Amino acid sequence: MDLARARAAFEHVPGYCNAATLGLPSRAVRTAMVAALDEWAAGRATAPGYDAVVGRARELFARLVGVPADRVAVGSQASVAVGAVAASLPDGARVVVPEGDFTSVVFPFLVHAERRGLVVRQVPLAGLADAVAEGCDLVAYSLVQSSDGAVADDDAVRAAAARVGAATLCDLTQAAGWWPVDAGLHDLTVTAAYKWLGAPRGVCFTTVAPSWQERLLPVAAGWYAGEDVWGSVYGPGMALAQDARRFDVSPAWLPWAGAVPALELYDGLDVAEVRDHDARLADAVLAGLDLPPAGRAVVAVPDADGHALERLAAAGVTAVARAGAVRLAFHLWNDDSDVERVLGALR
Repeated sequence: MDLARARAAFEHVPGYCNAATLGLPSRAVRTAMVAALDEWAAGRATAPGYDAVVGRARELFARLVGVPADRVAVGSQASVAVGAVAASLPDGARVVVPEGDFTSVVFPFLVHAERRGLVVRQVPLAGLADAVAEGCDLVAYSLVQSSDGAVADDDAVRAAAARVGAATLCDLTQAAGWWPVDAGLHDLTVTAAYKWLGAPRGVCFTTVAPSWQERLLPVAAGWYAGEDVWGSVYGPGMALAQDARRFDVSPAWLPWAGAVPALELYDGLDVAEVRDHDARLADAVLAGLDLPPAGRAVVAVPDADGHALERLAAAGVTAVARAGAVRLAFHLWNDDSDVERVLGALR
């Protein structure tokens, strides 16, 4: 799919600049969700039928992030996936995270710091690679920061981790969909798909490198993690899947009906073109405010007193307050009229 067709797949909601909080559904996603509800209401929905939908979403996501489908596990929230990683670290393991990162990336490790002596060091994002080079067992970070859209120096962090033998856990939630990503570069990644990918909330993916297949504990294992799913619904025996499916959390079925068309939109789409589109709009806002371009989809405008957010809301702009700033996030459904609306409120 080319960029023009991808953009045309969405209704334009004037002033909606909030992809970093909640993505919009394409027309196809909305249609699929309504059809799934109708099928359920008519008594035609089946669990095996939902399985096929989940499998299709797994394959589409794997292609998007550049890994085989057998390295992708499904779930519902990023914190659950990160929690499994935290539970898999030995007592006293050293973890480095960025200051101010989204708490789903941080809190699971802090919980284990209290219980099992994990040493969690929080450092400025700009100094993340240097902190890793000083020695740690795992570095966990969002590739794109939730608060302001800052992009981590992924190459430097991974290089530093390789030098000291540390593992990398990268949260792609704020990146996948507008920033080109390669999950295969990391030991582990997590991605909640309801933001830039435009899937319903309740769809999350984990990628697991072969080196972590045995190290990662399937702490949420249930029937869906079985090698034979429908042969695993009763005990007492346990035979988990031999690939990343052993880390599956049984899916909340309805959101996955919308996940498939959401991800199909990206199948074959050049995400670099999406980045250029999103960043052009964001940089146009910065230029209108006499600020230097940032080359990313998110604009954070200082707003300690909340007045800028009030002016934006009055002008029909949907944005949010984050970390003392107004966060504006531009994506496929946005156009130049949204830029003008934002600047009309902020100038």
